[in-house]
Amino acid sequence: MQGKRGILYILSGLPGCGKTTLARMMAPYFHAFHLRIDTVEQGLRDLCGCQVEGEGYRLSYRIAGDNLRLGLNVVADSVNPWELTRKEWRQTAVDAGAAYMDIEIVCSDSSDHRSRIENKISSVPGFDLPEWKHVLAREYHPWKTRRIRLDTAGKTPSQSFSELARLIEGERSGV
Repeated sequence: MQGKRGILYILSGLPGCGKTTLARMMAPYFHAFHLRIDTVEQGLRDLCGCQVEGEGYRLSYRIAGDNLRLGLNVVADSVNPWELTRKEWRQTAVDAGAAYMDIEIVCSDSSDHRSRIENKISSVPGFDLPEWKHVLAREYHPWKTRRIRLDTAGKTPSQSFSELARLIEGERSGV
């Protein structure tokens, strides 16, 4: 398909840092489809009865690619903890003829982050939220490539989103 070129906004960050909250704000603002890995993975568990490992990501790459080929923007909302998954998201955009932006969301204040985890209520039916000890033990590789990095510590969701939108708009001028 020729015409408008979509953008894949690739979110990354540990549970509880604010990714989903920001993704939900980004979707209408950037006229994007919100693709949440937690929803996809829980759907695979519920509907297929499978032990989900990489299937949720691989299925999501396909869904994102379909939408990007239509010229739509996509917000990919996942922990995205390894360079492998980051490369696969980027390749999804490239294969679809779309642009992409890597965005890492962090919460540098551990007490703030812990409070978010301990007070969070699941918005995906049947999805078990991680405990703080599991977030601390989660494998999450450091970034080796350029990305937008947003620290949500001590900020309201609105403040975080305003800052993120400014950062994205600054980057989009080069996309």
